[in-house]
Amino acid sequence: MAVIRSIIRGVGAHLPKRIVTNDDLAKSLDTSDEWIQERSGIRQRHIADDTELTSVLGAAAAKQALVRAGIDPVEIDLVICATATPDRTFPATAVRIQQMLGVTKGAAFDVQAVCSGFVFALTVADTFLKTGQFNRALVIGAETFSRILDWGDRSTCVLFGDGAGAVVLEAQPQHTGRDDRGILSTRIRSDGRYEDLLYVDGGPSSTKTVGHLRMNGREVFRHAVQKISGVIEETLVETGFAADEIDLFIPHQANKRILDGIAKKLNVSPDKIVMTLDKHGNTSAASIPLALNQAFEEHRVKEGSLILMEAMGGGFTWGAVLARW
Repeated sequence: MAVIRSIIRGVGAHLPKRIVTNDDLAKSLDTSDEWIQERSGIRQRHIADDTELTSVLGAAAAKQALVRAGIDPVEIDLVICATATPDRTFPATAVRIQQMLGVTKGAAFDVQAVCSGFVFALTVADTFLKTGQFNRALVIGAETFSRILDWGDRSTCVLFGDGAGAVVLEAQPQHTGRDDRGILSTRIRSDGRYEDLLYVDGGPSSTKTVGHLRMNGREVFRHAVQKISGVIEETLVETGFAADEIDLFIPHQANKRILDGIAKKLNVSPDKIVMTLDKHGNTSAASIPLALNQAFEEHRVKEGSLILMEAMGGGFTWGAVLARW
């Protein structure tokens, strides 16, 4: 029996031109390259200038994904942008990207799940495609986190960067089997009891409309390893795959210690974990598609590759997507 699955047709990415190294940050902060690398694994990050809005970065990544997929923008009928740093309070950044690309049909909207945003957006798009409401989706993760950082707080500002990544999904019939292509499983979770461990202290409905990111790093680390490992294990049980059958793990790029902790807990070889953290920093919803794009460009993702994408973000939110390329 055939089923409809969301096939990944193309991937793209875009990074701001400006690169800020750890040594650059050490000129204005009580920090050093050694201190930052030891605690996070980050060497540099890209920082957007005033003209590089979240929509601009997202549209550039989407254009590359469309070219690689061989799909014209007029064939897209769903645009979802995962972002915690939209251009405006409204309309959605996805609507602006839709206009920039020349997409003229269907729907466009944002998903806000912070660092888990791309996983949530993929899950939403996959659901729409499987039910037949839309045929081709553009799913984007785009962030300008530099806009919400307290650049005097060395515990947070050294960790984040800006960027965007995107994938094109297309609904296609597949046989129900272990060799099916496309998205095979999605799992998303949230628990608002942990809201105060990672948040921005401002917003349109509060008295402080422009806020900064605040984080309890120690607690976030503890929960991240536990929750991401847990949702990976759930996904493997559901689909019947073993961890060693996964060709590539493409996690949210938050902290090298978190990635190492997850690999150890699951007994996964570090060679199977895609890591871009050293070059990009934590780019929130953009980190997974940026890492996926790097793996594609390095020829680590090939037809038939089984990839597992996973993340945890503020809220807390977390989730995983298993797909065959």
